[in-house]
Amino acid sequence: MSEERFVVNALARQALEAIQEVMGENGLNAVLRTAGLDRFIGNFPPDNLEPDVKAVEYARLNAAIEDFYGRGARGFLQRIGKASFQYGVREQPMLMGLAGIALKALPQRQRMKFVLNSVADALKKSNPAVDAQVGEEGGRLIYTESSCAICEGRTSAEPVCHLYVGSLAEAIKWATGVEFKVLETHCKAKGDAFCRFEVQEEGGE
Repeated sequence: MSEERFVVNALARQALEAIQEVMGENGLNAVLRTAGLDRFIGNFPPDNLEPDVKAVEYARLNAAIEDFYGRGARGFLQRIGKASFQYGVREQPMLMGLAGIALKALPQRQRMKFVLNSVADALKKSNPAVDAQVGEEGGRLIYTESSCAICEGRTSAEPVCHLYVGSLAEAIKWATGVEFKVLETHCKAKGDAFCRFEVQEEGGE
């Protein structure tokens, strides 16, 4: 059994704020009760980098949203992921490495790589146990993480990291002004060694 893993308070707080924005306070509270996370009702974690939330709790939160929305959960979780990225930009811009960056001077592809690396670097800085990488395969940008908290303790026949997909897609849109589809091709919850996200660079939804 591997050592118990945690996510930092700021990441959990961003997710909870984003869930409340998308689902409303009552929806958030219902999800928290379902996930056994009643202690966060009206009591979000502080906006700091202390690792006080268990990864398995973060995974249960995502699973509870899937149960709440059923077949429509993917779209809602992606919306939550997009809102979560925006909260991160506003509340932790220094951590994200995005404060005062003049991205408009860079070509579009360089902007995409820069912001994906910024997301990976922010996660690594906030938690040394995170293993996230940005690369290229077949001419497409690839983001991989072998330490995904969304998958902690979960098994599924389909990829489950819809919140992550939304966050990465919103990061790219923030950097370029263009919407690109992000596809999760591998997922630890499916038994893969890592979660792998591929940027569909034709753009659009």
